[in-house]
Amino acid sequence: MRILQRFGPGLAVSALTVVLSTPGLAAADEATSSSDTTYYISLGDSLASGYQPDVDKDTDLAYTDQLYAQLKQRDPGLKHIRLGCSGETTESLLKGGKCDYPQAKSQLDAAVKAMAQHHGKVAYVTLSVGANDIQACVSPAGTLDGACLNTASQAMSQNLAQVMGALRKAGTKNTQFVGSTYYNPFLASWLLGDAGQKAAKESAPLIKAGNAGIAQVYNSTGFKVADVAGAFSSDDFGTLVDLPNAGKVPVNVAKVCQLTWACTPKKDPHPNAEGHKAIAGAFAAVLSTSEAPGPGTSPTPTTSATPGTGEGGAGTNDPKTNGDLAETGASSSAPIIAGAGLAVVVAGTGAVYFARRRRTAGQS
Repeated sequence: MRILQRFGPGLAVSALTVVLSTPGLAAADEATSSSDTTYYISLGDSLASGYQPDVDKDTDLAYTDQLYAQLKQRDPGLKHIRLGCSGETTESLLKGGKCDYPQAKSQLDAAVKAMAQHHGKVAYVTLSVGANDIQACVSPAGTLDGACLNTASQAMSQNLAQVMGALRKAGTKNTQFVGSTYYNPFLASWLLGDAGQKAAKESAPLIKAGNAGIAQVYNSTGFKVADVAGAFSSDDFGTLVDLPNAGKVPVNVAKVCQLTWACTPKKDPHPNAEGHKAIAGAFAAVLSTSEAPGPGTSPTPTTSATPGTGEGGAGTNDPKTNGDLAETGASSSAPIIAGAGLAVVVAGTGAVYFARRRRTAGQS
């Protein structure tokens, strides 16, 4: 999902892609599969795959990993099928082209096949995708073209409806489906002075309208909605707070600076570890209203392990199968420092199956 935009000299901000990352198609290990096993499938773009600009690759800090760790606390037999693909759009999620999925033509196809393979045992499906769809609507100055955004949003809504319809059809009455709204990365331009503040204010109603449309599509197809925009206070210009080195700023600006890399020397709008924690919390808040679906589970012993980091050089999105990776999401009580590498708390003993390989190295 790395779409680099410029709000003005010295600040480049990428548009945020939100997608449910879906677990790979690799079959679960015979030794760990049982009648008590249930599955969480995550789909999406670089949010779902945990891209971090300090290491220039996907990591296990993703909100999907953190959410999985929380869900596993009440459903010990849960396993994570992680399908997120950095750079994914709603169209490529439907048709493929960004990442390769063995025996599947697209991320959606991989998810549907995984759901067929584990029919009746898929407890949760999450989705965050769409920010990359609006890349063409951002000017070199970092402003959004409203007419272009309206056209892009219509196409995005049609694609999302197809994606969600296919996922719902593949699931069962016990499967919980959740999609997310977007936070507004353009708010970081506030720190650029009068012109930046004007751009930040003008972006807000456009992002808000887009979120309303996305939420409507989710609701119409039976998806719950994780209010990520609310978790980032994206519409709140009225509450002023102190931001180090910036003084008094609106709380929505402060949160974008605190929860993403947009206000750091990286000038990157992807969420940092705390941002992913906030996103995971928005998903967990929706799921906490229901009991974990699927067959009853029996507790499994937990173990500690060194978190996996995936492999591939900087700028690639080519993680290999690693049984530890899904277990390294942060729990709600585990503090994580952005940029502190991949050392996180290990929670549980499940496995995550990666079954995709980036088509074009260097894109994230």
